Amino acid sequence: MANPLKGEVFKLYKNLLYLGREYPKGAAYFRERLKSAFMKNKDVTDPEQIQKLVARGDFVIKELEALYFLRKYRAIKKSALASLWRVQESTLSGSLPEIHQSTPPPSVHPVTM
Repeated sequence: MANPLKGEVFKLYKNLLYLGREYPKGAAYFRERLKSAFMKNKDVTDPEQIQKLVARGDFVIKELEALYFLRKYRAIKKSALASLWRVQESTLSGSLPEIHQSTPPPSVHPVTM
């Protein structure tokens, strides 16, 4: 591996390892997959090819961040909707007006021309 790119590769590995802690299938699963992906490409020496692989790793980082933000957004939305539902239930219970059935509702007839 070329010396100037070695630091980039280590930085990418560390960033991915850090992001893998919150992976939905677990940190151990992510760590194993990450290690196998890096070991598969350990013999690549062409700087251009290494740059492509680092760019792909950066893309994976962005995808993981999007996955985590979406998961957090869904959790916040779910908890907000649940609390809103509880508030509506508590305000509606006992305060519903009585409906009288003295007269049937008017029927709607289509207008013909």
